[in-house]
Amino acid sequence: MLDANLKTQLRAYLERLTRPVVPIASTSASAKSAEMVGLLHEIAELSDKVSVSLDGQDDRRPSFSLTSPGHDISLSFAGLPMGHEFTSLVLALLQVGGHPPKAEREILDQIANLPGDFTFETYFSQSCQNCPDVVQALNLMAVLNPRIRHVAIDGSDFQQEVEKRQVMAVPTIYLNGKVFGQGRMALEEILSKIDTGAAARDAEKLAARETYDVLVVGGGPAGAAAAIYAARKGIRTGIVAERLGGQVLDTMSIENLISVPHTEGPKLAQALENHIREYDVDIMTLQTAKSLSLSGDLVQIGLESGATLSARSVILSTGARWRSMGVPGEQEYRNKGVTYCPHCDGPLFKGKSVAVIGGGNSGVEAAIDLAGIVSHVTLIEYDKVLRADDVLQRKLRSLPNVAVITNALTTEVKGDGARVTGLAWRDRAADQAHDLEVQGIFVQIGLLPNTDWLKGVVDLTARGEIVMDGHGAILGPRRLRCCHTSIVVLNLVLRN
Repeated sequence: MLDANLKTQLRAYLERLTRPVVPIASTSASAKSAEMVGLLHEIAELSDKVSVSLDGQDDRRPSFSLTSPGHDISLSFAGLPMGHEFTSLVLALLQVGGHPPKAEREILDQIANLPGDFTFETYFSQSCQNCPDVVQALNLMAVLNPRIRHVAIDGSDFQQEVEKRQVMAVPTIYLNGKVFGQGRMALEEILSKIDTGAAARDAEKLAARETYDVLVVGGGPAGAAAAIYAARKGIRTGIVAERLGGQVLDTMSIENLISVPHTEGPKLAQALENHIREYDVDIMTLQTAKSLSLSGDLVQIGLESGATLSARSVILSTGARWRSMGVPGEQEYRNKGVTYCPHCDGPLFKGKSVAVIGGGNSGVEAAIDLAGIVSHVTLIEYDKVLRADDVLQRKLRSLPNVAVITNALTTEVKGDGARVTGLAWRDRAADQAHDLEVQGIFVQIGLLPNTDWLKGVVDLTARGEIVMDGHGAILGPRRLRCCHTSIVVLNLVLRN
C-alpha cells in the first residue's frame, strides 16, 4: 500500500520511537481486513520496535489498537486510516512509542489530570480535512490519560453503524455513547468542553492582560499578517480568535495564493500559526468577540467568556462564514442531511440522492465531485443561469447522474424528525411549487461577514460589510478614529 518514497519518510519517523509499539488487529474475512493487515505488516517492516499481533477481540472488524507493553493506552482505528488520516496514524505510532507530543506543558498536564472516565468515538472520512485535528487531539488524550479511550472510525467502512446512529456529517464525536460534537475541534476546545472549570480560569487570565498597542481580532490570513507586521515593529501585540487559520481551515484546495500554485487549507493555516509564533505575539484562541467600545484613548473588546481586552489600536479581520438558506427546516436538520462541506461529508451519502444549492463555482464543483459518489445530484440555482465558469458547466452537464434546475427558490427543508427526506422549491417563472426527494442537501451559496457583534456600533451595509469613508475611517454613531485611537478593518479572502 505504501510507495517507496512514503516508506522512506515513515522509516525516518519511526526512528524516533523510544519504546515498543504493538498494533493489535481484529480481523475478518473481508478484503478490507486483508488490506489493513497488509498495511500494519508494511509498517512493522520499517522499525524493529513495531510488531503486529492478530489476536484482537474488538467487535468492529477490521480494526486495530495501538499499545505499548507496560503502558495503559486505549487508542484504536476502525477501518483504514488512509487519506487525510494517515498523518493521524503516524502521530499515534510516535506518541504511543514514547515520542513527546508538540503541545504546551500546561495543556499536557491538564489532560493527564482530568478526572472521570471518557470513551470517545470519532467518525471520519478519508477525504475530510477537518477530521485529523479531532482524531489527533483525542488520540493524544488517550495516550496521556489511561481513563480516556478513543476509537477513530472510517464511516464508509461501517455503513450500518453510521445509518443506525444517523451520522450525516464528519467528524462526528461521541462521548460515552452520546453525541459530543460535530465539525473541526482543536485540542483546547475539546478540553474546554470536558474540563468545566477551564473556561472560567481562561477568562480570569485574559482579564488580567495588560493593554495592547495593537490587538488583532480574527485569526485568518489577514489577522495573521497584521499580527506579524505589528510584532516585527517591536510593539505589544495580541491576536484573539476562535481559531487560528479561520475559514482557510475549511478550504480543501487553494490555488490563488501568489507564488504557491497549490496548497491545502489546513497546511496553510498551520504555516500561518507557525509564522505568528516566531514573534512575540500574545495568542488567545477559543475566544469570540461580542462587543466593541471606546474608553478614553483605548478600544475595549468584550469577549463571550466574560473577559475584556484593551488596546490602543484594534485591527478587525473577522472574516466570513457560510451563508445559510434561511428557510424552515435548515437549522433543524443541520448535520442531519443539511451540510456545507461536500469534501468532508460527501462519502456519507454514497449511493443516495442529494441536492446542491447554488450555481456558482463552489456549487458546480460540489455537484461534480458528489456525482462520483452518490447515485444522483440535483443542482438548484436561484438565477436564470448558472454563474460558474464555462469549463465547469460543460463538465457538469456531461455527467449522466446530474440534473440542473435554474430560476428556482428553495423554500423548505423536509425531514422525518431525524434526517432529511427532501426539500420544497418554487419555480420562479411559473410560480409553481415542487417537492424533491433527497437524503442530503449541500448548501453552497456564498459567505456572510462575521460582523453581527458590531451592529449598532458601526455602520454596516445590508450584507453586513463595515462602511468606511474616503479617509478610511469607520462610520458609526461615533466616529471611531482619533489621534490616539484607531480601528482598522482588514480582510484577506482566499477562495478555493
